Amino acid sequence: MSTPQLVVHRDKELMAQAAAARLITKIVDAQAARGSASVVLTGGRNGNGLLAALRSAPARDAIDWSRLDLWWGDERFLPEGDPERNVTQAREALLDSVPLDPARVHAMPASDGPHGSDVDAAAAAYAAELAAAAAPGDHGGVPTFDVLMLGVGPDTHVASLFPELPAVRETERTVVGVHGAPKPPPTRVTLTLPAIRAAKEVWLLAAGEDKAKAAAIALSGAGELQAPAAGAYGRSRTLWLLDAAAASELPRSLYPQPSA
Repeated sequence: MSTPQLVVHRDKELMAQAAAARLITKIVDAQAARGSASVVLTGGRNGNGLLAALRSAPARDAIDWSRLDLWWGDERFLPEGDPERNVTQAREALLDSVPLDPARVHAMPASDGPHGSDVDAAAAAYAAELAAAAAPGDHGGVPTFDVLMLGVGPDTHVASLFPELPAVRETERTVVGVHGAPKPPPTRVTLTLPAIRAAKEVWLLAAGEDKAKAAAIALSGAGELQAPAAGAYGRSRTLWLLDAAAASELPRSLYPQPSA
């Protein structure tokens, strides 16, 4: 378990640009060291904002996009191409603009895919895909993710792990189906905390006043069942990337000065 580190930026635009630059560096370094890189994407306004900033970043071409594996932390269990699916939004924000290897873009199953409306079968299939990509030295039945990104919800949820619901209590499986999520759509597929914690680095993104209370709760010693964001951490680093509004309710002992 790594101790959370905080970086606070002036506003959400600067946060997205700085996070994109940070991600480019991580991917390039991993590719230089190992030949490839593995990243878990998140949806929502902050995740998509980061991807849009990466698309516009001059340094994006430093990445060898053909040697990058992309995974997702969660997905709305909707038909392929639905505008609410995280993968659909990611393609619009970035993925359709860069030369990725389609075989290395690991989208979670859609509700009109081979598993039909069986979200639990879809989750099991994604878990099997993760396990097949894991090497002998990897942890927890998933590949070693260089960076796993998560948006933080106003209720402290991350991925589709909502407070007190069964998915956040999962200790064995790496991927589960979610039924009755409090945020629409109610049916989802999500990585579990054991899969999240297998990542080298976990980055939690929060921008806006509506995220301030969630950040304060998660960073002030709350339990992971009540505040799932508190249970999301990486093996070597846990990084909270916030704007000043999202950091506004943090205890002063935690609050770093906003960067320019």
